[in-house]
Amino acid sequence: MLTDAQCRNAICPPDKKQARFADSGGMYLQVSPAGSKRWFLKYRIAGVEKQMALGSYPDVSLTAARKAREAAKLQKSEGNDPLQARKVEKLKALTPAGNTFKATALEWYEMKLDSWSSHYAIREKRNLEKDLFPYFADRHIGEIEPIELLAAVRQVEERGALDVAHRVLTTAGQVWRYAVATGRATRDVSADIKGALKPHHGKHFAAITDPVKLGAMIRVIRGYLGGPIVRAALQLAPMLFQRPGELRAAAWSEFDLDAALWTIPAARMKRSVEGKKNGDAHLVPLPTQAVEILRKLKPITGQGELLFHGERSHDRPISDNTLRAALLRWVMGLTCKACMASGLRHVRCWQKN
Repeated sequence: MLTDAQCRNAICPPDKKQARFADSGGMYLQVSPAGSKRWFLKYRIAGVEKQMALGSYPDVSLTAARKAREAAKLQKSEGNDPLQARKVEKLKALTPAGNTFKATALEWYEMKLDSWSSHYAIREKRNLEKDLFPYFADRHIGEIEPIELLAAVRQVEERGALDVAHRVLTTAGQVWRYAVATGRATRDVSADIKGALKPHHGKHFAAITDPVKLGAMIRVIRGYLGGPIVRAALQLAPMLFQRPGELRAAAWSEFDLDAALWTIPAARMKRSVEGKKNGDAHLVPLPTQAVEILRKLKPITGQGELLFHGERSHDRPISDNTLRAALLRWVMGLTCKACMASGLRHVRCWQKN
């Protein structure tokens, strides 16, 4: 075993690249020809020899180096690779934010934000701020137990919002998986409680399958006595079955009336950010009746960019409320919120008339 005096006086012969002075338990002092001295520990894991630096002498004394050696041997006895454990600790130290649930969640949110649509981003932020931060904001995310997360999600269930409860749990799971990846938690506790939530069965809106009822709806829309722009939009909605925003913001440049084709750019579709940037355009074949409606509309709005421009500004499309108000005032029986929101793609109310 080495003494402190031997460490102080150790030198490397000029004809050698380095000299090693063994202590015990695989630890040695390595001295360079220039005089620098460093502690190393040699050990084996699964038959593979490894070398771990313990610091420079005299900054790390002989006593301190032996303590570091014993700590490494303890890790090895527990089945851990001391060198790998040190790398993990260094990576944890590089984590920029704190270990609280809120800090972790906001870091995850900012990382994902550019890949989300604005609608999805708003929903995820609402899940965090309304249903998770009030319970866990300042808690260390690695110390939160599954039963605590279940209690928070059940508060959402008690509001009767079963679908929201499942979405909140999904959001929480993504935050926990990010915490695991960044060394803040050891596992995703949300996985433990998935089977403890009340099942949510989404409702499917019925569609009109009776030609007589469909014809009744079309006739009422055709009888609309408002302005020609709103009338054209109302007539096209049940023919083309596109989302309200896609129809309202339609531009003349997207239409080839001779080819009877409407090409909606990917950027205007309800897609992920990646889909909007790099996705294919959405092609909508136009029936003869739709082409006829558009040809009649062209002399009215064809000088501008938009098919359905507003009254105050030709640079902006008519609002969603404009079509909703027209439907409420004119189309009898169509008062279902789902029908209003989906641009006549859900028309269950017509089955009652």
